Amino acid sequence: MSQTIAAPADAKLGRRGLERLDLLLLAEEALDLNGGEAMVWMCRQLGYGELLPDRVALWSRRCHNPLRRATRRGGLPARDCEALIHLVCAMAERLYPLLRQLLSGAEPAEVNAHRWTLFHSRLQDLLHERMNLRRSGVQRLLAPDRARELERQLILTLALVAGNAGVPRLRASLLDSAP
Repeated sequence: MSQTIAAPADAKLGRRGLERLDLLLLAEEALDLNGGEAMVWMCRQLGYGELLPDRVALWSRRCHNPLRRATRRGGLPARDCEALIHLVCAMAERLYPLLRQLLSGAEPAEVNAHRWTLFHSRLQDLLHERMNLRRSGVQRLLAPDRARELERQLILTLALVAGNAGVPRLRASLLDSAP
């Protein structure tokens, strides 16, 4: 008899978890041209309007990622982590048709390659704009040999957390200390 153990909702994310959470949000911004505004709208829809009322509040929570250009010390409170996890999952569900198109092998190779190229260029632009380029972790993210692998991993993760059981799946993934 198999028994699953759910991660507690009040568990705080470590450094790697904060990095991955922010990268998933960046990937969603790269997929949606109005990603910042869509995230604020989604926060209101999820009932986090008071916690994350605008882009500045959302940005200040995301600045706990140590790879960011402007970073805050200390951990992110558990309720803020939970709000961001719910946000990632809700945005992934909203973007699921696009995620499915990226992962689909049914489309012509040129169309699929073009979609991946657009996503790659948008994500790279966001990483250059918002991350501290002197950090070795950011340099690894931007390395041409690792970038495509990272992008595919981000899209797969977003596709897996879209839907009903996405929140506990993402939470467990972020609490996992493995890189």
